[in-house]
Amino acid sequence: MAENDTSQEKTEQPTPKRLREAREKGQVARSRELNTTLVLLAGAGSLLILGGPMLSRIQEIVRRSFALEREVVFDPGMMHALLTLRITEALIMLLPLFGVLAVAAVLGPISMGGGGFSGKALAPKWSKLDPIAGLKRIFSWQGLMELGKTLAKFVLIAAISGSLLWGLSGSIMGLGRQSLEQGLGHAAWIIGWTFLLLAASLILVALVDVPFQLWTHQKQLRMTKQQVKDEYKETEGKPEVKSRIRQAQMEISRRRMMAEVPKADVVITNPTHYAVALRYDQKGAGAPRVVAKGADLVAAEIRERAREAGVPLFAAPPLARAIFYSTRLDQEIPAGLYVAVAQVLAYIYQLRAAGRPGARTPTPPRDLPVPDELLRRAPPGEY
Repeated sequence: MAENDTSQEKTEQPTPKRLREAREKGQVARSRELNTTLVLLAGAGSLLILGGPMLSRIQEIVRRSFALEREVVFDPGMMHALLTLRITEALIMLLPLFGVLAVAAVLGPISMGGGGFSGKALAPKWSKLDPIAGLKRIFSWQGLMELGKTLAKFVLIAAISGSLLWGLSGSIMGLGRQSLEQGLGHAAWIIGWTFLLLAASLILVALVDVPFQLWTHQKQLRMTKQQVKDEYKETEGKPEVKSRIRQAQMEISRRRMMAEVPKADVVITNPTHYAVALRYDQKGAGAPRVVAKGADLVAAEIRERAREAGVPLFAAPPLARAIFYSTRLDQEIPAGLYVAVAQVLAYIYQLRAAGRPGARTPTPPRDLPVPDELLRRAPPGEY
């Protein structure tokens, strides 16, 4: 497929095959604003929920770190061991926070482009080192959109930060009049809720950025009409090849059908345009079945096969058309034709018995009852 075809405008939506190939290459819709918002919200919520126990644990670690005996202070080995122990305790304390942040960092990309890993996305692309292409990206409409988002985030966060500082100025100034433990707890509460409100303000930016990134990704994957045609040929095959395959399948089906003609009890004809071969199992409980049918040249071949096999031909134009239009191959005739077909079969069986001594020649049935609605029905399937 011509990926770089610039002679046509890309107006067609990407096909499932193109979307799948893009996903395999790591080209999926991504929103950095959504990822940042989820991580900040998760971090702020975790601090509010886990902030109290974490603060108490930090106080305990600090207290134990400075409450040292004189022998430990002058022993470098002991100091190194204590430092390693305190760092390990701090990391263990932060593990729940790190876990929540990791889940939020993974949830953002999955919500936009789905899960999956592509090694192709990690491969270096030397085209990105082209300074001219880099300048084009900076001054493109997408670069202007990124600049606009950055300015909007700055203005939004600055406005909300100023409002929060103004509203919480009394509480912040009052921290100096509180005890150390109360002050730390109150400060943690102020920082946590301020952090959460600032993170929540980014939801407005994410609500604008997510649809924009989805639209941009869809636009980048659009295809020209020629690309759609080329892909269809690659996946479905060329029309001339499919036509030959279809002809071969029809020929095989026709040969299989012709092999059933010698097994028929009678071939009802139009007499030239249609031919229908019927077989009736007298020991079974079902109605007569259509084992072969055709029009024009196929009908002529059915009649020829019947003559060669000694299968009797019976000319009944309305009945032949009704069976041809209403019944598929290897299916029983409809109930509306039971009486007419029964009269034809009875006549055929009488013809077979006419060769016996004393048997009289039967009279062919006339005015066979054929419902009009079966004559007007469209052909239901292949010959």
